[in-house]
Order: sequence, then C-alpha cells, then structure tokens
Amino acid sequence: MALVEIRDVHKTFGKVEVLKGVSLDVEEGEIVTIIGRSGSGKSTLLRCINALESVDSGEIRVEGQTVHARMPDLKKFRQRVGIVFQAFNLFPHLKVERNITLAPLLTGRIDKAKARALAADVLTRVGLADKIDAWPEQLSGGQQQRVAIARCLAMAPHLMLFDEVTSALDPELVGEVLKVMEAMAKQGMTMILVTHEMGFARNVANRIVFMHQGRVWEQGPPAKLFANPETPELASFIASAK
Repeated sequence: MALVEIRDVHKTFGKVEVLKGVSLDVEEGEIVTIIGRSGSGKSTLLRCINALESVDSGEIRVEGQTVHARMPDLKKFRQRVGIVFQAFNLFPHLKVERNITLAPLLTGRIDKAKARALAADVLTRVGLADKIDAWPEQLSGGQQQRVAIARCLAMAPHLMLFDEVTSALDPELVGEVLKVMEAMAKQGMTMILVTHEMGFARNVANRIVFMHQGRVWEQGPPAKLFANPETPELASFIASAK
C-alpha cells in the first residue's frame, strides 16, 4: 500500500472543474515534484491531500485513511501531514520559539519543559538555531520560510506538502530554503512539492508529475521527462521554464 493513494479525484469551484480525474500514488520516502502551468490544479491537489479542500468525487487515502474535511480526527491527521505555503504565516506577535511550539503544546505532544529543546532541535535542522528568540520581523523572507518548515517538523509529520514555498522569495534567498528541503529529502522524509524550481525538481525528486488542464499529463523520473518528454505540452512547458 502506498503512503498516499489518489483515485479519480474531481474538484470543481463554481463552474470551473479544476481537477478532472486525478490518480496518483506516492510511496513512503518518495520525493514527488508536481510541475505545470498556473491553473493546472497543482495547489488544489495539495490542499485536497491535507483536507483543506473536499473532493467532489473520487478518493484520497493517506496511510490507509480516507481523507475528507469532516474527518473525526482531522487535527491528528494534520499532525501527520504537514503543509507549508508560499506565505510564511508566522504569528508576528510571537517569537520564533513560540511559533514553533504552540501547536505541539496545544495538542499535548510535548510539555512546557521540553518545548524549548524541541524548538532548538528543529531550528538546528533548518540552520537557524541562533534565531530561537528572534521576532519574525527580524528575519529575512528565507529565514521566515525556514521557520515555517521547522514549525511543521515540530509535529513529527509522516508526510510534508510544499506549495510553491520559494515563489514569494527574492532570488538570492531561494537557495537557502531549497538546501533545507534537500536535507529533508536525504533524511527520508516523504515529500510532495509544487514548484517552479526546475533545477530542484531535476536534482532532488524521485519522480516528476506534470499536470495539465486538471489532469496528470505525464509522470516519471526527472532524467526521462526532461530529456524525452512524450507530449508537446510538457516539451513546451520545459522549454518555457529554462
């Protein structure tokens, strides 16, 4: 059984069908990068996996559990499935340590005595151990995004979803975030990423999924898809992304 199983998923907003029968499996420890033009359904698919959106038909299962917005144990589910967005979404009135430990404390994962040690551990993993007592406004955009990743890691997720996490950053800050994600990949974290960073997709992903018009159009190892796209749509996308 795959860690994530997506079967014939459809999703409509108003009169616009955004997902048109998407099916996809993601194995434990796999790094899957989803690419495609704006409006192809990439981010909507991620939000459905995390139950931020309900599917209209079809099914999504994570670790054998059917995902939907009315799950009785939704909070526990989201502890196992972390998601990081392009907006950092840090609480500006809380220091970095509190931003990271708020959710683990509220869910009872840790007690106050262990909270600082947890924050220090995950901040070390993202290269920001010295920022534990900083305010978000004192951090660069890249540092804020790394704190957002650390906040997810503090919940010890089984799966991490990343939705265009570098798109709001200045070009010189993108590399520091991608470096953290590369390290997570090497440590065996299962990750599904929506990104326009073709270099990262080529060098880090086990598999690339190209979405087009709400469907999985092509998928396969990066070397195969970049060197020999089977459809003109993917060939055009790769050419425009260079």
